[in-house]
Amino acid sequence: MKRKWRRESTTQQTAVTLWKSIAAIALGFLSFEKARSSDGIVDLTALPNYANQAVPSYIERDNTPDNNAISNAGAILGRVLFYDKRLSRNETISCASCHRQENAFGDPSAASTGVSGLTARHSMRLVNIRFGQERRMFWDERATSVEDQSTRPIHDHIEMGFSGTNGDPRFDELVERLSAIETYQVLFTVAFGTSQITETRMQRALAQFVRSIQSYDSRFDQGREVAGSDRAPFPNFSASENRGKTLFLDPPGRGAGCAACHRPPEFDITPGSGNNGVTGSLSGGRDLAVTRSPSLRDLVAEDGTPHGPMMHDASLLSLLDVINHYDRIDSDNPELDRRLRGRRGPGVGQNLNLSTREKLDLVAFMRTLTGRAVYTDKRWSDPFDSHGHLSLILLPSSGL
Repeated sequence: MKRKWRRESTTQQTAVTLWKSIAAIALGFLSFEKARSSDGIVDLTALPNYANQAVPSYIERDNTPDNNAISNAGAILGRVLFYDKRLSRNETISCASCHRQENAFGDPSAASTGVSGLTARHSMRLVNIRFGQERRMFWDERATSVEDQSTRPIHDHIEMGFSGTNGDPRFDELVERLSAIETYQVLFTVAFGTSQITETRMQRALAQFVRSIQSYDSRFDQGREVAGSDRAPFPNFSASENRGKTLFLDPPGRGAGCAACHRPPEFDITPGSGNNGVTGSLSGGRDLAVTRSPSLRDLVAEDGTPHGPMMHDASLLSLLDVINHYDRIDSDNPELDRRLRGRRGPGVGQNLNLSTREKLDLVAFMRTLTGRAVYTDKRWSDPFDSHGHLSLILLPSSGL
């Protein structure tokens, strides 16, 4: 019992010391950077729930590594980093500039605008990125994890400009910039125990925030909860939506075979997938390196309006365009996924021969994958006020 008490006492003393040091920083910080409006405030005494959000029992795939579980303190730091334009060379671009909450954390533009031009591929939506077996990120899977992916745009000359090449500052100069900001001295201390800022800590916090962005309040989820399986008819679906669901699940010959690559109920991409037959490039020429896709959830708004053009080259503008592409893939390529190779001979993709009604049924079903809260939930919104300012509440008012 005495040994247990000593451990608890040491933990309590550490916590008191930590909060005293934070409060000391805060006194100067809060007087320097007061809130300009009701926005722009992060209350560290009542953090939002990022770590223990409700996830449906039928959602089983999760790519969170054991050494970077989501914490409320880590995710709130990640949220501030995600929206902070000071992470770009000229302080004009943030992660959220290309991944907008109102567009399911994607970009309505074909190419995203960076500090030195336009991106080479369309920005991928980030909704439910945690809930998949695939750990590699970007369209071409060049990043080994969400953590690895999170700071690559910052290093990129075109996107955020801390490349250390072409006249850009080095990443360690960004670390110096952030280390001088009292906001981050506090936030890194709360998240990691000390105010030290490193790229690894930034990656961990950004990854925690991005993995926290989830959408499980769609009509599909409502129906799945009642039906108990993907294949059972959903009582809240129309006849067209249920037919579309069956077509999505069934293999070619009976259906469209979509589920072979985009596996419900997560609708994530199967690891090891090949090219999907879209080989265009925003800059012209061919792009055969694309083997990944985002989750199919929240492709469109509730009214069916797309959150932006689809595919890495932004070449498809509607769900019907997507279905028409997969219905008949006219050209083969060396990287075409084996499941999309047709039976009409070498060099030719699949031909599903879907009817007009079947195509419309698939569109109707895919619209049911759209949720609601992800577009407005303040946990994932911009924490800065309209002037770009941010204030922290560190201790209850009675404690100050």
